Amino acid sequence: MVHFLWFSRHPLRFLFWPLLWPLSLLFAAASRRRKQQFMAGKREVYKAPVPVIVVGNITAGGNGKTPVVIWLVELLQQQGLKVGVVSRGYGATAPSYPLLVGNQTPAEHCGDEPKLIAQRTGATVMVDPVRAQAVKALLEHGVDVVVCDDGLQHYALARDIEFIVIDGVRRFGNQNLIPLGPLRESTQRLSEVDFLITNGGTAQSGEFAMSLAPDLAINLVTGEQKVVSELGRLTAIAAIGHPPRFFNTLEQMQAHVITCKGFTDHKALTADDIQPLMTASDALIMTEKDAVKCRDFAHSNWWYLPVSANISSRNTTTVLDKINEVLKEYGS
Repeated sequence: MVHFLWFSRHPLRFLFWPLLWPLSLLFAAASRRRKQQFMAGKREVYKAPVPVIVVGNITAGGNGKTPVVIWLVELLQQQGLKVGVVSRGYGATAPSYPLLVGNQTPAEHCGDEPKLIAQRTGATVMVDPVRAQAVKALLEHGVDVVVCDDGLQHYALARDIEFIVIDGVRRFGNQNLIPLGPLRESTQRLSEVDFLITNGGTAQSGEFAMSLAPDLAINLVTGEQKVVSELGRLTAIAAIGHPPRFFNTLEQMQAHVITCKGFTDHKALTADDIQPLMTASDALIMTEKDAVKCRDFAHSNWWYLPVSANISSRNTTTVLDKINEVLKEYGS
């Protein structure tokens, strides 16, 4: 129903308008008041002694933020910087915080996205719902720069550079705030950040275009790599913010998908969720984000598809120039 209400233009959506419009106004007022309190110094803001870069969005749901975080971390690592990543660890509960994400950390403790970022980049990843606490813990590991995975609206943490990731197809839906629409903040926020990155669709003026480039499928058990179109009849699953994006990618790769199943974002998948879907297929294909949750009970015919953010060299240079400006301010 959320997608129907937020992103479609079906006339029935107006049935919900009288109920949700006042709630949306209340959300907007509370959000605006909270931000103003931080900006006016009425609430405490933590300023780290190293640069902090926030990658977030103004809409609820997945926009392709994690590939941007990975791209940015790898870009910084290529400059010889030791990068730390902080995350709330959405959908997970750790025994204690802050939590350092390691190879043996269960996804149910740290969250699927922090686990994926740690595995892909080798960066030091710290999880804590209080981002400032995570940053302080990262400083003990000697990081040169911190990338905050999400947290655009977490104004208790000062930041030097902000990215907003935009779903280039769905954009901002009906442009109303939660719960009437998908917005966490108004679209005015777009003019306040350093970089707008548009995932798919058509980038508009002032936005950097990004596409997600898929690679070879990787077997969860053996690590073998194969072209997706050679895997036979596939069941495809995705527990991400917008599962159709993954299914469309498989279609473009000429995969023989006979069953698609989308789950809620960050769902803790189990074998019981998956096995009944496989009655007519030869193999299972999933996102890399889902693979970090399924590896411990994976079968030999389970595969995942890694994707990487593709951003032009010109726009990459622009980002690097800004980062270098900030590093100089910190004496780096």
